[in-house]
Amino acid sequence: MKKRILLVDDEVAVLLTLKAVLEINGFDVDTAASGREGKLKLRSNEYDMVISDMRMESDQAGAAVIAAARSASYRPAVALLTAYPLAEEDWQDMGADRMLVKPMHTRLLLEQIDRLMKSHETKRAGKGSTLSADAISSETTKKSTTKSGAKKMVKAPDSKKTVAKTTNTTSRKAARPSAANR
Repeated sequence: MKKRILLVDDEVAVLLTLKAVLEINGFDVDTAASGREGKLKLRSNEYDMVISDMRMESDQAGAAVIAAARSASYRPAVALLTAYPLAEEDWQDMGADRMLVKPMHTRLLLEQIDRLMKSHETKRAGKGSTLSADAISSETTKKSTTKSGAKKMVKAPDSKKTVAKTTNTTSRKAARPSAANR
């Protein structure tokens, strides 16, 4: 079943471009060209995710859309889309799960939407808490240290590819990813 997204932005070019990109990648997308229209659609439909611009007909229109999404009984994932980045605590205080800064490369946008959807589904199912902004970042590897002090690269839980091989325990250097795994 396709995931349903509500995309709210007053810039028609952004709205239509993002709608096309998301639909090509398997999402069912509704659009709203204002915060007011977005709030109406939130009341009359159910969405898996809401992506809202911050500044539309007013500087607080995006915050109002986010608040409406947070009060919806079906609890969608919420992303703030903005050309004016905020500090993490500010967008989290608004109720957003993630901030998406425009312009953004299509691949990165899709990766972040996918990660947010997965973390939100996990949270809704009661299997864990929401991933932090650091965990959702495009960097998916973590370093760990073995008992002998050798470092190795390991695959993060949300990664879809192998990043590096385990090092020799006598080595003091981290393994370097092979060209095939970069």
